[in-house]
Amino acid sequence: MPAFPIHTLETAPNASRTALQGLQSAFGFIPNIAGAMATSPVLINCLAAVFQNVHGGSFSEPQIQTLLLTNAVTNTCTWAVAFHSSLSLKNSVAPADVQAIRDGDLPSDAQLAALSRLARALIEKRGCIDAHDQLAFLQAGFGPDQLLEVIAIVAASTITNYTGSVTQPPLEPEFQPQVWVAFRE
Repeated sequence: MPAFPIHTLETAPNASRTALQGLQSAFGFIPNIAGAMATSPVLINCLAAVFQNVHGGSFSEPQIQTLLLTNAVTNTCTWAVAFHSSLSLKNSVAPADVQAIRDGDLPSDAQLAALSRLARALIEKRGCIDAHDQLAFLQAGFGPDQLLEVIAIVAASTITNYTGSVTQPPLEPEFQPQVWVAFRE
């Protein structure tokens, strides 16, 4: 298995540096997973573009983090679960709701539960959700445009989750309190 470097602005390929600078600006640091992605300018630039659109969309940051955490758990990406657990808590998602998602359950907040349920269905059904999945989401107060927007968020996290599974970046010390071990059903 190849070892993937965790690039910095100084070591990354030139074509990856603008994307890394944008992520550093957004987070205040370059997450290790982004440093690993920077090995491929195509991958890191795709993530940066999707990231910018996702965080400029109609969902609040707690809603986005709920989706990203659900996706990380569903895709069993341990790095992303720890990262998005931390960001969820930082963005005022209730600790009990964060723990519910980490346990494979739904948050108690009805709208967050609808988001989490839809994201899980999209991943588990490989995008082939049925009318019931769609209706449950819409009945929670969301619009058809937001249903499609969730697909963009799932795409963004798929990039990160798959990269985390392939590259196995080390977890930053500040996310260690949120270490996660995949549950087995």
